[in-house]
Amino acid sequence: MNEDAVLIVGSMAFDDLELPTTSAKNVVGGAATYASLAASLYSPARIVAIVGEDFAEKDIQALNKRGIDTDGVEHVKGRTFRWAGRYDANLAGRTTLDTQLNVFANFRPKLPRAYKSSEYVLLANIHPALQLEVLDQVESPKAVFADTMNFWIEGEPDLLAKVLARVDVLVINDEEARQLAGVYPLPKAARLILHRGPKRLIIKRGEHGALLVDEAGMFWVPALVLDDVVDPTGAGDTFAGALIGHLASTGDLSPAGLRKSLFVAAAVASFCVQAVGTAKLARLTKEDVAARIAQLKALTQLPV
Repeated sequence: MNEDAVLIVGSMAFDDLELPTTSAKNVVGGAATYASLAASLYSPARIVAIVGEDFAEKDIQALNKRGIDTDGVEHVKGRTFRWAGRYDANLAGRTTLDTQLNVFANFRPKLPRAYKSSEYVLLANIHPALQLEVLDQVESPKAVFADTMNFWIEGEPDLLAKVLARVDVLVINDEEARQLAGVYPLPKAARLILHRGPKRLIIKRGEHGALLVDEAGMFWVPALVLDDVVDPTGAGDTFAGALIGHLASTGDLSPAGLRKSLFVAAAVASFCVQAVGTAKLARLTKEDVAARIAQLKALTQLPV
């Protein structure tokens, strides 16, 4: 039954990207796509999402070849969710040029029967009401991870509060953490957020790594220093997917287990940004990741 498979619920999309070094149109993206490719390196992954008639069968098959179960992907008439964005020259900021929800506007997550026993669940950045619908369908998950964004923090605070009360790990960026908590210092923001329900909080900080706050205290994992960053799209979803995929493979949800998996997540995300879209993720191997983890450890290891 693959109860240890990672269930990922989120968007599948086409992206039009204006990057400092190149431009690309109709790039297959979406949170569920990035996260599932990352998770599938370590655990069976299954997606619940929605696509339109323009989503090619070859793109579904590319996911299947990585061992990703797409039975939960709903195919409907219409066009797939599309996003267009322009990145700043330093890749630190971006401007949304166009958003077309299309079939995603009517997305209501429907879990196939086999998915309901999933023990590891990643709720990607979707409406909090939809995240709650997923939680009402899964039976007894061991770990629920969730993402959110400033739009929901500001526009759906009551529904988001209900989500926070039911998740084990919240994974958001530093701007979102500060907005959610209403304070600027990240340690204080983290404490306030944890009082709202999540057992653990991971704050993604882009090129500055990620910060974990849990029952064992605070822990920081660096981002790899790269000289060939091309496209940061999907890096955060890749990070979350690799994290939960590795945790599912080990079954170690202890503070130590989570810290080890954070290094895996940081390593996998470092590959994502080195090519447009999912180009590098789609052919990534565990051996590639292991080499990057060694580099990350070398960044943080004190000489004896």
